[in-house]
Amino acid sequence: MPYRRRTAFTLAAAVAGAAVLASAPAAHATVVDVNYACETKIGPKGAVSPVDIKAVRSGSAYAVTMSFEKGVSDSPIELPKGVMTPRAELRLGGADSGTLQVKGTPNTEAIPPNTPIKIGQLTGTYTPKKSGKVTFTAGLLTVHALGMDAAVCTPKNNPAPSLELEVTAGGGGADSGGGSDDSGGGQAPSGGELPRTGPLDSATALGTLGGTVLLTGAAGVLWLTRRTAR
Repeated sequence: MPYRRRTAFTLAAAVAGAAVLASAPAAHATVVDVNYACETKIGPKGAVSPVDIKAVRSGSAYAVTMSFEKGVSDSPIELPKGVMTPRAELRLGGADSGTLQVKGTPNTEAIPPNTPIKIGQLTGTYTPKKSGKVTFTAGLLTVHALGMDAAVCTPKNNPAPSLELEVTAGGGGADSGGGSDDSGGGQAPSGGELPRTGPLDSATALGTLGGTVLLTGAAGVLWLTRRTAR
């Protein structure tokens, strides 16, 4: 019967529309090899470290995490527990500009001499100021140890962005991004979940929208059925 074909078509369209919406990307993150050239108290040093930058929305702002897979410098002497704290700048591009400051925590274990200094994770808070796509790229890295900046490292290979986020100013819309925040030390996401990208938030919002489309399709089916029965 004609109304059955219309019913099947309406449901298929609703489900397809929900699937397309749920698959729309809001963030793109990739691990980028950064070639750091470091000026240290004992002369120039350097190393290549894979860098990963991710973000999760927290209210109207975003908690950003920068992770290093390898150390970028070493110390000729042992660094006791708690004396080394790294910090870095993330360069912003696209819809925003400037830098975002991210900071790590003091080393939880002593670092032996002549071994790479493990940077770990650095965190910071990013508050949206403009809407659009914003990129985050590894910038200047500083290792503060024994009361001084023991190593200042600059990317020399012009690395590509590690994270691209579709953002909406004012805390609405897409799940990650926003204007620069030069306030210094970072904030970790609540509950210690590091790192996690924003598409989880977007998937929730898009799933809700997809559900609305599905319900609308179902309402159309009921209307068509009643109309045919009359």
